[in-house]
Amino acid sequence: MRFDFESARSCVWINARSSVHPINTETRGLTGWCDVTAEPDGSLTFADPVGGLLELKAELLSSGNQLYDRELRRRIDAKRFPLITGQITRVVKTETPDDYLVTGDLSFHGRTMSFTHDMTIVVQGNTIALKGEYVFDIREFNMKPPSMLMVKVYPEVAVRVELQGVAAA
Repeated sequence: MRFDFESARSCVWINARSSVHPINTETRGLTGWCDVTAEPDGSLTFADPVGGLLELKAELLSSGNQLYDRELRRRIDAKRFPLITGQITRVVKTETPDDYLVTGDLSFHGRTMSFTHDMTIVVQGNTIALKGEYVFDIREFNMKPPSMLMVKVYPEVAVRVELQGVAAA
């Protein structure tokens, strides 16, 4: 069954640390879909391939601080790389109910890398909810950590995503 993500209800939070204070963003506007097959109890089955695509326009990332946002867009080169995309390539059940190991390819700043991390996936009727968190080192994407005036931003960035989807018509 294909589920389309609802951009108004899906969100990504990005938390970075600096030498002065935390830098946090909360961004809606994620689009995409996922294909899963579920049992009546909502658990996923793997008789059919699992897949999905997630997209976020880089220009939507915002901390609420115009100075930081301008520097962020400059550093990620949002004009040259306008989309951040994630492609689900594999899902494996763990021992914990509703917990899965999700493998996918993340394309950011002109580089695509494969990652595996835990996600909670719950299917209820015609809806799906996916939640996960991962800490990225932005240097892996050939991005130099920003520093502005006396503020140094550290390269480790925690990304949390919550996706809400409905069955496609």
